[in-house]
Amino acid sequence: MEYTNNNNNNNEFEKIKEPKVPNEKSKHYTIKIIVALIVDIFLAYIAISLYEVFFVIGPISEAKPIIYFYPEQTTELNVKLGYPENLTCSYPNYKNGWNIIANPDGSLIDINTGRSLYSLYWEGNAKQKISMDEGFVIKGEDTISFLEEKLAILGLNEIEAEEFIVYWLPKLQNNKYNYIRFATIDEINEMMPLEISKKPDSLIRVLMEYKPLDKYIDVKEQELSTPARTGFVVVEWGGAEI
Repeated sequence: MEYTNNNNNNNEFEKIKEPKVPNEKSKHYTIKIIVALIVDIFLAYIAISLYEVFFVIGPISEAKPIIYFYPEQTTELNVKLGYPENLTCSYPNYKNGWNIIANPDGSLIDINTGRSLYSLYWEGNAKQKISMDEGFVIKGEDTISFLEEKLAILGLNEIEAEEFIVYWLPKLQNNKYNYIRFATIDEINEMMPLEISKKPDSLIRVLMEYKPLDKYIDVKEQELSTPARTGFVVVEWGGAEI
């Protein structure tokens, strides 16, 4: 068998195999693209992080809202919640509303069962956009003094405030910090309307929204106002973890 050495073909083969060396202009262009991608990823991360800090959209669970009634005289009442389909728990059992007899001292009688009560209880789910651009950031160890002060401003008496604090203290005091905001009455009414057969003279609804934090963040301090507490008074308090 005869082999032929074709130098021209070998030269062409070597030319094909020879890698192309990028010039300086190409290198700079590639670096710009990489830097631009890194910047875009970084800015996207910052935007998502800021959004998660200041706005939360999604389901929240309203925990242990309880309702007190203080009529000026013994009164029979029908009490309904605007979105009963969102209820997850209630006591007494919610059946097209509650039917109660309310006394001036705050004691209640469930007409359906005859049981004596001091409040109505419910829990439910809601989906809403929660702004975290104002509120309070409090050390867990300062929870008691903070709640004592703010709940008084929001219109709760000492017994109501005690029950609020006793329920929420274990969930707050062991966190390094807590972001806390109190929903406005309009926000609460939109989330879960409260319908009472006899319109109260004073309706106080307190809903604390909170989020445990590992570190302190700066937020604008929320301004709170004290509602009137006269005549037939109805008070509700509850909370939701963001």
